[in-house]
Amino acid sequence: MQAFAFESCELPPGADALRTEVRAFLDMEAADILVPARARSWIGFDADFSRKLGQRGWLGMTWPEPWGTGRSALERYVVIEELLAAGAPVAAHWIAERQSGPLILRFGTDEQRAKLLPGIAAGETYFCIGMSEPDSGSDLASIRSKAEPAEVDGERGWVVNGRKVWTTYAQHSHYMIALLRTGEAGENRHGGTTQFVIDLASPGVTVQPIRNMIGDEEFNEVTFDDVFVPAGMLVGEEGTGWRQVTAELSFERSGPDRFLSAFALLKALVQVAGDNPSDMAAAAIGRLHAHLSTLRSMSLSVAAQLDAGAEPALEASFVKDLGVMFEQSIPEIAHQVIGASPRIDNGSDFEQVLAYVQQACVSFSLRGGTTEIMRGVIARGLGLR
Repeated sequence: MQAFAFESCELPPGADALRTEVRAFLDMEAADILVPARARSWIGFDADFSRKLGQRGWLGMTWPEPWGTGRSALERYVVIEELLAAGAPVAAHWIAERQSGPLILRFGTDEQRAKLLPGIAAGETYFCIGMSEPDSGSDLASIRSKAEPAEVDGERGWVVNGRKVWTTYAQHSHYMIALLRTGEAGENRHGGTTQFVIDLASPGVTVQPIRNMIGDEEFNEVTFDDVFVPAGMLVGEEGTGWRQVTAELSFERSGPDRFLSAFALLKALVQVAGDNPSDMAAAAIGRLHAHLSTLRSMSLSVAAQLDAGAEPALEASFVKDLGVMFEQSIPEIAHQVIGASPRIDNGSDFEQVLAYVQQACVSFSLRGGTTEIMRGVIARGLGLR
């Protein structure tokens, strides 16, 4: 059985001043964002906004110089939760800064760091995730997209064929870090995989946006037809992709986005309930606040472990699973308390936010690994299977 812990932690000195600075920035740069748009926050794509964050030094905060400013993961946490709580549009830089950059920093070469990290920290280079496949879903061990050694025009590298889905904003991204099969899976099914940085402007790459039921097109299918990837774009070592992906998912599964994606609706609920809420509203809001506070404490604990160089994959899975349950409960609770119907286009702010979150939260149990996968990870970690 794997040991796990959620030790309480204190925010570092200066966190309050940093929070005040971020709020002042948001008062100036995000003041005109309408309430319904704030519900979209981390899928809100705004290149100028991401660039301004880079100029303030708020991207790549935890990376050492010369790539970043060497601040703590808890300081970065303060910035992230303020951005999400305000409903700021963070999608342009989100994946690159949250997990692609840290992965390259940890497993990449000096050449890869020099080529890719400055643009990410500036909010000008965007990445998408290349893990899931059409016939694999969250079962990453069953991926079939391949990279085979090749030499093209005298340059050594790899030729990639296959497809990836759940590639958020691939149509706007410059690069994908793709998990590809380079050898036999072996008995545990986790062997024979390798990660590569793929330039999405390369010949043979086709990006097809897929419109979801809300009308958004952040979801894409990416097809690779004999795409050449230079040898220098292999991340880490050949065959170690599974271990690297596991480390990468700790960044993806434990952050404040795992319980603040529906925060705009909770704020709207509090506002509509008013200063003298009904007993039902007061009880519901109090219960949601207690759950939110607990999840935040757990997430902060994971951030502190990441800051210390640990790999809290089990703890991150707990945060992700419980965060999904929390967020998916908010629309029904809000509807019961207020009694208003969701209206996506021409309702009140509350009705429009309710409509968006009610539809969007269906996907929360899929992104970053399905609920079934998370509970399998937790069960194995606890020695229950």
